[in-house]
Amino acid sequence: MTAGKAWLGASLAALAGAAVVLAVFGLGPMDPRNQGWLLAGPLGPDPVQLWLGWSYFRSGPWLLPPGANPDYGMELGTAIYFADAIPLLALVLKALRGVVEVPQYVGPWLLACGVLQGVLGWRLVGLATRDPLARVCGAGLLALQPMLVNRMAGHTPLAGQWVLLAALLLALGRGQGSWHALRWAALLAVTALIHSYLLAMAMPLWAADWLRRAWLERGRVLIAEAVAVPLAVGGALWTGGFFLLRGGYDSGPGSEAGGYGTWNFDLLAYADGGLWSGLLPDLPDPGHWEAGSSYLGLGGLLLLAAGLIALLRRPVGLPRRLWPLAAALLALLAFAITPHVTVGGRGGVLFALPDRAMAIAGMLRNAERMVWPLSYALMLGAIALVARTWGGRRAGWLLLGLLALQWVDLRPGLERRHSFVAGAPAGVPQRLFDPFWAEAAGAYARVRAVPASNMGEGWESIARFAAQAGMPTDSVYMARVDAGRAAALRAKVAEILRSGAYEPGTLYILRDAESLALAEASHDPARDAILTADGYRVLAPGWRARPLARR
Repeated sequence: MTAGKAWLGASLAALAGAAVVLAVFGLGPMDPRNQGWLLAGPLGPDPVQLWLGWSYFRSGPWLLPPGANPDYGMELGTAIYFADAIPLLALVLKALRGVVEVPQYVGPWLLACGVLQGVLGWRLVGLATRDPLARVCGAGLLALQPMLVNRMAGHTPLAGQWVLLAALLLALGRGQGSWHALRWAALLAVTALIHSYLLAMAMPLWAADWLRRAWLERGRVLIAEAVAVPLAVGGALWTGGFFLLRGGYDSGPGSEAGGYGTWNFDLLAYADGGLWSGLLPDLPDPGHWEAGSSYLGLGGLLLLAAGLIALLRRPVGLPRRLWPLAAALLALLAFAITPHVTVGGRGGVLFALPDRAMAIAGMLRNAERMVWPLSYALMLGAIALVARTWGGRRAGWLLLGLLALQWVDLRPGLERRHSFVAGAPAGVPQRLFDPFWAEAAGAYARVRAVPASNMGEGWESIARFAAQAGMPTDSVYMARVDAGRAAALRAKVAEILRSGAYEPGTLYILRDAESLALAEASHDPARDAILTADGYRVLAPGWRARPLARR
């Protein structure tokens, strides 16, 4: 293939990936000044969490580690990492503040993810066939996947599944030596600064490739790589503030609903059309919030069927050099299935893991996600088998038909997610309307929500008010929170309310009857105010004694 044709093919694959994103979101969210679509509501709390974390981080001072973000959460907060705010971009854009101001980068991130998914899919399919049509359509099929689009319309850092394609590209190739090791180190460091789940998927692929090369070549480079890659990952995690948490890695929203085994990969999940498919039925499933997102689409399913037929017609064994990779992918599948094995939502726990193992696995409790690398590898393997059996040109026409079928099948799911952002305002929608808040923003330096908790009552409205007023707050939604630190903060603030020794410049939002009772007993009615604003009970120390109140 000439350089010109290769460039054209890669460009078409990039356009195919971008088309998936634009079909769902349109052009509006691609404007960094357009923030309203993140906060409109149907996308859920995760985009709000990201926007809040970034809003505080971009205006805060640089600290060590660079990802520290104490104003969002105060004692509860740790770092930009646990606001799920794509630390890779947050760190770079914060460094560029003053040069360029970016109110939101999620839209451009999603578009970049679509483009990279297409380009890397094109590169991967190129390992199986050089046919231009097969490569472009195969890349499009790898981009038009519910497991990807589902994350784009909610938990947006996990749209970075292109890192899994890049990891597969490295693991399937025949690379070796220092440059190959450096590519792995760079990829895994970047992945660490996108999301920890993606890192947990990519690391076994690196380990498998390292074993493959250790088996074949041996040498000092491999020893250095075995040290350098974990160091690169650890350095990236430190930079993003990952180690500031110091506990509670198995906590966070959803932990109260279950742990490892609750969000399992059902054995029929690939064929469960759910709300995605217009052509296949919704199968029974475990009913957790990840269920239905592993559907491969009718085009993807028929691709696997075509690959199986091709294998039966021309049997071929897996090359020995890929055995470690196959083992890693199967290990990820086993982790995704969990000991709670279900078929069509029916089943049960086959065996019990020790409590310590359950706690460690609980750090990745949304286990169904861990099947993503295998999903992409199976589709790629099917493309390779089809091309081997019938040739690249016929494979190209088949993939074109499957891509068109995939688009038709997934229209209900795509249109539903488009409705999440359609008509969303460009500006930040107002949540609190009482005039009190505007006055309070000029009278107080920070906001506490009492009792402190992760994703507590009214967390979003309180945090948005505080962020827009430039006031630190402990009203947060964080991916992970140290439960011991939260308990200590609740005890500290309860004692403050009991004693009446309020913190200077602090506004207290009282979220339960006990906190309200403590404030009513300790406040000075001549000086302090307990009032209601937009349904929130508020303790405003010194409110009646402020200069404006005496006029």
